[in-house]
Amino acid sequence: MKAKVWAGALFLALSCAAPAQVAVLRIQVVEGDGAVHAPGSRAARPLVVRVTDETGQPVSGAAVSFHVPEDGPGGVFAGGLRTEVGSTDSGGAASLRGLRLNRISGSFQIRIFASKEQARAGVISNQYIAGARSGVAAKARTGWRKWIAVAALVGGGAAAGLLAAGRTGGAASQPAAAAASAPAIGQPAITVGKP
Repeated sequence: MKAKVWAGALFLALSCAAPAQVAVLRIQVVEGDGAVHAPGSRAARPLVVRVTDETGQPVSGAAVSFHVPEDGPGGVFAGGLRTEVGSTDSGGAASLRGLRLNRISGSFQIRIFASKEQARAGVISNQYIAGARSGVAAKARTGWRKWIAVAALVGGGAAAGLLAAGRTGGAASQPAAAAASAPAIGQPAITVGKP
C-alpha cells in the first residue's frame, strides 16, 4: 500500500513540475509585410514575426520556417535554398534576413510556419518586386525618342539646306525644302539628295 502511495505522490510531483504544453500558437507579422524590393537586390529590411500562445504570451524556442515560391517572383536565401529555418527568442520573435530577390517583377507570398511541441500555426506575408515600367510606357518612351531623333534629322537637314543656299547665293536647295515639308504626323519621311 505504501508503494502505491509513493508512486502516486511521485507521479503527482512530476506532473506538476513539468512545464505546461503549448496548445495553440499564433503568428503575427510585426515588420516587413508588404515590402517592395528592387529586382535582383537583397532585402533591405528583415521580415519579423512574433509567436504567441493562446493567452498572448510570447513563445520562446518555437521553430519558425520561411518559404518563398519555387517559380515566378521570389528569391533565395544565403545557401541558395528557398526555405529558411530559425527559432523564436525569449520575446517570441523570429526574423528573416538575407533574402536575395530575383529579377521577376510582381507580387509573391512568403509562407511562414511555427511549431512547438504539438502546436502549429501558419501565416502569409505579401511581398513585391518592383518592375520596369509597363510595356505601354516603354513604347511611349521609345516613341518620344524616335520623334526627337526625327526632329534632329529634319532640323539638321534644314540647317544644311540653308547653309548650301547661303553658299550658292540662291534659294534654299531642294533637299532642305523637302525636309522642311516633311509630314509632322505619321511615318517620318526623310529625303537625302535629289529625288
